[in-house]
Amino acid sequence: MDNDISGAATQKHKSGKPIKAIRARLKGKEGRLRGNLMGKRVNFSARSVITPDPNLALDQLGVPKHIATIMTVPEVVTIHNQNKLRQLVERGANQWPGAKYIRRIDDKLIDLSSFPNRTDQHLEPGYIVERHLQDNDLVIFNRQPSLHKMSLMGHRIRVLEFFTFRLNLSVTSPYNADFDGDEMNMHVPQSLETKAEVKEIMHVPKQIVAPKSNMPCMGIVQDSLLGIMRFTVRETFLKKDEVMNLLMHVDYNLELGLPIPAIIRPIPLWTGKQIISLVFPKTVNLDRGKWKKIDPEDKELCIQNGELFAGILNVGSVGKSAGGLVHIIWKDLGPQACSDFLSNAQVLINNWLVTTSFTIGVKDIVPRVEISDKVTATIKLNSYKCRKIIHIT
Repeated sequence: MDNDISGAATQKHKSGKPIKAIRARLKGKEGRLRGNLMGKRVNFSARSVITPDPNLALDQLGVPKHIATIMTVPEVVTIHNQNKLRQLVERGANQWPGAKYIRRIDDKLIDLSSFPNRTDQHLEPGYIVERHLQDNDLVIFNRQPSLHKMSLMGHRIRVLEFFTFRLNLSVTSPYNADFDGDEMNMHVPQSLETKAEVKEIMHVPKQIVAPKSNMPCMGIVQDSLLGIMRFTVRETFLKKDEVMNLLMHVDYNLELGLPIPAIIRPIPLWTGKQIISLVFPKTVNLDRGKWKKIDPEDKELCIQNGELFAGILNVGSVGKSAGGLVHIIWKDLGPQACSDFLSNAQVLINNWLVTTSFTIGVKDIVPRVEISDKVTATIKLNSYKCRKIIHIT
């Protein structure tokens, strides 16, 4: 069991070499647990620096084209996909989207990078083509240290230029990721069973509500959170061309038409509340107001049948809080509707911010005289209380 006890004789082989005991095999960095089970080096994985991309959907992952040409997915040739796979084989291993290998029924492997005449390659049902990664393939994404279930999630990929993995900003919370040089790992599933598990169990929308707290672990953050607050204040109005430009970016059916403008003359104007309501599911209700009378400060939130009537959306209503919009949509309409809401809201707000000026000056961070006086008075009072306590003791 243990051949390294101090003071005890070391057991040896006939050759004189000490016997490696069970304890020595299990313990330490090179041991069975840490070396072979917890931090394995594996095939079909990639690692790169992460950067943000607010134009990606919540469950999308931007993958560099360079990585997509190295990673492969096995696809069995059938009469339905034979022509598509033949085109990939003809493109070869170095041109994306292409294929790297053909695995014949007799298990012979044909390396397409070493064949100049790839058009001559024979394909028949039952062969396996190891093709490059393509848009909407499912992968597992991970950030270490993996501390809870949401440190490993399933993403749909989108192949992009450059050399970093790109993430939607809202999905960084469960990974505890930031963009100051963090690296993350991608693993490519190699069988249909694994893909099914990634899609049905690990997929990002299914992880929005965390099992440990039964609360959302993702919400709107950063620019989008500031923007959605500014977008839903009473003073925000949009002209028709601005509305049409914004709705072009989101998943909204323009055949449904626009809502009646809040102001009709001299020109039609829509409020930010009306436009953000277009990305809400039509059955969502959230009423946090007393509704005895209209709140002059517009703090009382009221959403009825997917329409924001009053209140400003803030971190309490679109953040990670329990009972907020994210939580309600997830419970009422399911993971995909919740993911779509987060993606659409972010794209809508970010595109509005591009055309809307926003500045902060020194004036905004210098406290007013009455606040400074109040702080000084509080410090004096508590200093006096401390001195009194010390004097008594």
